[in-house]
Amino acid sequence: MSPEPTDEPRRTRVTSPRSAAGRSRRVNVPSEIDAQTRIGEIYMTSLLRAQLRLALLVIGALVVLVAGLPLYFLAFPALNDVVVLGMPLAWVLLGFAVYPLLVVVAWIYVRAAERNERDFADVVERS
Repeated sequence: MSPEPTDEPRRTRVTSPRSAAGRSRRVNVPSEIDAQTRIGEIYMTSLLRAQLRLALLVIGALVVLVAGLPLYFLAFPALNDVVVLGMPLAWVLLGFAVYPLLVVVAWIYVRAAERNERDFADVVERS
């Protein structure tokens, strides 16, 4: 026996015309940055925050080290009597020893800033 025909309509599948389109869109970060879109702004903000954090860290270290020297001599007055090369130790440290320290800190800062930029470029190339 064959099944009896019914008056129920056949099921119809309804799809969007975009269903054949790709499911995800790959973001081209360099063009997003160049076009100054929201995504590009987020990427640039992350780089600027990393650089700002590094700069504040370096400034904080310099303030503690260089501005802290006079405070250190105030805390330990016996160091005021120490003479090096015919000058008080405080003068030698503040007048001469600070500059090599500044060069080393600047060198470290430049390397870290370049590393931040390299990491940013790697993220941009991967996306």
